[in-house]
Amino acid sequence: MQKPAYIFVTGGVISGLGKGIVASSIGKILQWRGLKVTAMKLDGYLNFDAGTLRPTEHGEVWVTSDGGEIDEDLGHYERFLGMNISKLNNLTSGQVYLQVIKNEREGKYLGKTVQLIPHVTEEIKRRIKFVGRLGEPDVVIVEIGGTVGDYESTMYFEAARQMRYDGDWVVFVHLSYLPMPNALGEPKTKPTQSSVRDLLGMGIQPNIIIGRSERPLDEVRRRKIALFCNVEEGDVFSDHDVKSIYELPVELERQGLGASLCQKLRISNTPANMGDWKELVERIKKTQQTVNIGIVGKYFGTGEFELPDSYISVVEALRHAAWYNNRKAELHWIDATLFEKDLHKLSLLEKMDGIVVPGGYGNTGIEGKINAIRFARESNIPFLGLCYGLQLAVVEYARNVCGMEGANTTEVDKETKYPVIDFLPSQRKITEASNYGATMRLGDQTVRIIPNTLASKLYGSATVTERFRHRYEVNPDFVSELERNGFTFSGTHEREKIMQIGEITRHRFFLGTQFHPEFTSRPLKPNPLFIGFIKSCMH
Repeated sequence: MQKPAYIFVTGGVISGLGKGIVASSIGKILQWRGLKVTAMKLDGYLNFDAGTLRPTEHGEVWVTSDGGEIDEDLGHYERFLGMNISKLNNLTSGQVYLQVIKNEREGKYLGKTVQLIPHVTEEIKRRIKFVGRLGEPDVVIVEIGGTVGDYESTMYFEAARQMRYDGDWVVFVHLSYLPMPNALGEPKTKPTQSSVRDLLGMGIQPNIIIGRSERPLDEVRRRKIALFCNVEEGDVFSDHDVKSIYELPVELERQGLGASLCQKLRISNTPANMGDWKELVERIKKTQQTVNIGIVGKYFGTGEFELPDSYISVVEALRHAAWYNNRKAELHWIDATLFEKDLHKLSLLEKMDGIVVPGGYGNTGIEGKINAIRFARESNIPFLGLCYGLQLAVVEYARNVCGMEGANTTEVDKETKYPVIDFLPSQRKITEASNYGATMRLGDQTVRIIPNTLASKLYGSATVTERFRHRYEVNPDFVSELERNGFTFSGTHEREKIMQIGEITRHRFFLGTQFHPEFTSRPLKPNPLFIGFIKSCMH
């Protein structure tokens, strides 16, 4: 095998098939054979990154250790592969076109007419191959966002085709949906045949086809896909519904995907060393006892439907910690605005073993979140606040314990008498200049843990590194008053006076973080704060 090899993962028929999970599973299968892998995502949108996208528009914004605000699929890569991945591993059309135009303005094309081919495709290939040199991986898994046939992704497919033509070692894996209308009672392969025909029209013949369906593909469907899509029957695999996404690499390995990949890469098919991963999958299957967790947020709705993708890392972190504690997390999505219109609806929270208020921005649902936090505090229900969740916990405590009537965050009320949450000093000028892209306090920061606190008990160390994404902070002018009334700031910045963890020590479990511990949780190594939260929720 020529190093690095590139495995392109494409999607057909509909979006949202789970290409990120398949790409992550492929990486895991190769890791089990001792290969060094990395993964990257190519997104067709013209945004420079995902930082200014609304979560209900594009899903969660994933924050990398090096301060990138990128596509949520990078979170799946990190969780499956157990590694930190750079912001450079997410490429958008906005980045590509901006660089091409910059090159043209600087005269780097020597007066040539700048065109999609070769200039845009060359920039795409350059970025992909740059990732292929970072850390010297054996294999780079490249997920092309969207669906075959999307206009906005056309140049990515063309660049991938050219890479094979240029002599790079390239394997194409196509994930395609097989619908099964109730009236017919069988999965239909025709949409997959059409999507492969579209690929062929772009000069790409897939080497492996994975059928996404509710039920396992049978031999009849496999044989038909192989015949009409020009692949061997042994290179057609089934991505059907499984109990947990972490089961997928085990299931695909069982079907022989690892052997097929080794053949395409021309490497020895050594036995897959699944180790702890297979034990995790078995534990997930066997776990019966549950904990009921209410997630009080606002990024659920899209039209008439509710989607959990806005908080996908929180969801996965809760699941990781629950499995660690031999429990299954039953998650309940609760719209914060419910508690603004009718306080009697707070009784919904009585049924919860624990309450999470995740991150967010703006004023929608804020008073509802504050009411939910007060209910958790006064009812001694375990509470975990993440980023905005910590800030609103401070607002609630200032109002209802410290007697600061009307206390608020200046994000919501610029004229509040008690601005207990205010701009980080460095952020004020940035926002006044409307410079919102990639300008927050982002990425890894060191947190100094105060001894003899809940945070120190959970982390078991004097300092930790976590990922941040915020413009506002606990106002240092009010810290002494809050602490005098029983709100303990148990994590601070190692040098600056930035409050990074807050807790109420006399509560069963009441803790909030300015950072996002969900971004460092892994299925085989859950974040300690989530482990402690779930443990406190167990009866």
